[in-house]
Amino acid sequence: MNISGSNILITGGTGSFGNRVAAHLLKQSPAKVRIFSRDEKKQWEMQQVYPQFEYIVGDVREEARLEEAMDGVDLVFHAAALKHVPSCETYPFEAYKTNVLGSQNACRTAKAAGVKVFVALSTDKAVKPLNAMGTSKAMMEKLVCSQNLKGGDTKFCCVRYGNVMGSRGSVIPLFKRQIENGEPLTMTVPEMTRFLLTLDQSVGLVLHAMKHAIGGEIFVRKAPACTIETLADAVRQKYSPDGSTHPIKVTGIRPGEKLHETLVNEYEMQRVTEEELFYAVHPEYNVPEHHAEKPLGKEYTSANTRQLETAGDIEPLLEKMGDIELYI
Repeated sequence: MNISGSNILITGGTGSFGNRVAAHLLKQSPAKVRIFSRDEKKQWEMQQVYPQFEYIVGDVREEARLEEAMDGVDLVFHAAALKHVPSCETYPFEAYKTNVLGSQNACRTAKAAGVKVFVALSTDKAVKPLNAMGTSKAMMEKLVCSQNLKGGDTKFCCVRYGNVMGSRGSVIPLFKRQIENGEPLTMTVPEMTRFLLTLDQSVGLVLHAMKHAIGGEIFVRKAPACTIETLADAVRQKYSPDGSTHPIKVTGIRPGEKLHETLVNEYEMQRVTEEELFYAVHPEYNVPEHHAEKPLGKEYTSANTRQLETAGDIEPLLEKMGDIELYI
């Protein structure tokens, strides 16, 4: 699958991922990039930067609208989702309608349109899900990865990653706004760990999946992690005029929140292939003979991956993150 000369659809395309992947796509000369999302204001803003794209206002909950959007498309990046954990806890049925039913609509219409590759974006919260957002994303993964059992020429796969630094609704833009407003940084639990991935790395993962999918895989980008306390210290040292003395307020763990996140669970580890930067979790119906032999019970989590232990360790990633104003 080559991007050059292809027609590409990005659902949820006005979000953090859509904005960043747009720059990558333009370098590879696609025939057409189609942005599908609900928010016309964000579409107008994105259109000022990327006027050459086609913009469609629509909701993945509406199958007929997706049928129109899929017409003539070769490659789909399915990024449309409700992803804010507290909102999904309050309104779980809304999470179900977008993340589960919307994804089923996207799969069905992509297959009917003869799409070549369909890559859906998932999250570490889908592994051993504790909250409604993660539960809905876990079901989304099952829906997408099962499509290849049903025949057809479309290759369906998922990518799964942890927190993307600077993405809309994430903690780093929140910390930056609190610093600008002279407020303390609100930290849930100091020892909580989270994976750290830049937007460019998340785009790289999706492009890797697009090129290597056979059908039914979940691709995972290996990433370092840190405690929330260390992250808060790095952000205040970089952005606050008070530096390391900027106050921090501990608020306690929120409903549906985990202390540590898992990207590959112990059952999936029995059917992975591994590269330097990636895991590929293969579906039960197509496990390759050359899969990696992992000890029973081994997982890949934010607690056992490489740890960034100081603010200085995190600063290079904050530099690579770029201008977070783009994603707010």
